[in-house]
Amino acid sequence: QLQLVESGGGLVQPGGSLRLSCAASGFTLDYYAIGWFRQAPGKEREGVSCITQSGSSAQYADSVKGRFTISRDNAKNTVYLQMNSLKPEDTAIYYCAADLPSSAYVCFDYPTPYDYWGQGTQVTVSS
Repeated sequence: QLQLVESGGGLVQPGGSLRLSCAASGFTLDYYAIGWFRQAPGKEREGVSCITQSGSSAQYADSVKGRFTISRDNAKNTVYLQMNSLKPEDTAIYYCAADLPSSAYVCFDYPTPYDYWGQGTQVTVSS
């Protein structure tokens, strides 16, 4: 069974940090571009960051640039999202997703291309 499992969410104070993990089981992430998305209550799912299959490039939403860093460790079959300087507006359920891309050098910041999704992990930023 092909699965993505997110972990690392939780409650953190403004200015704090969290590292989210996205682990794959049943398939290898080596061939996939990976995206992180989030959805806050009453809002649409939005792209946060993505990393290409090659790992050579990444994209970030303007709202998280300079604060979040995406990385991948293919040996561990895991992708990470390091989140620093967290703000209350970062509060959401965070999802990772995998896309089998036509190129090793592209990734997408919108949900449509992604084939596999995790169940999400809650991130709450509050004092």
